[in-house]
Amino acid sequence: MNKTRDMTLSAMFIALGLIMPFITGQIPAISSQLCPMHFPVLLAGFVLGGKYGLLVGIITPLLRSVMFGMPTFMPTAVCMAFELATYGFVSGMLYEKSSKNLWGIYRSLIVAMLAGRLVWGLASLIIYGMMGNSFAMAMFISGAFVNAAAGIVLQLIIIPMLVSYLKKAKVIK
Repeated sequence: MNKTRDMTLSAMFIALGLIMPFITGQIPAISSQLCPMHFPVLLAGFVLGGKYGLLVGIITPLLRSVMFGMPTFMPTAVCMAFELATYGFVSGMLYEKSSKNLWGIYRSLIVAMLAGRLVWGLASLIIYGMMGNSFAMAMFISGAFVNAAAGIVLQLIIIPMLVSYLKKAKVIK
């Protein structure tokens, strides 16, 4: 029963990751800055644990790229797959081992967000290099933090609220 529940919820989080960029796309000036695919992947980690969070993180950007052409498969979706897989895995693994209070939620979230951005930077450095392009530190800072500032702030506000609510509703432990 738990495996069926986890697979069903994984499919739901993937579907949210596919749909949310269409919703935020209605605000062209900041749509990509809101990091819409990050939310369902981080939540998948908290709700389902690291293993399923990792799978949701890998599948979501690659499937969205294949289905809708956005993000472009190479290098963007592939680099995002590494980033989002890290988000899902780290948020899930840390939360499973945390005290399950608000501090535990924030600690798991912040570490996952930082780890995912570092993995994205490393994946970008390698993949861009293999493609014959450079990936400078300024590109990393801009892509990981400056251009994502709105999404980062929203994640720090919305994810802990949702996780706390889901915990009270006994959807997660």
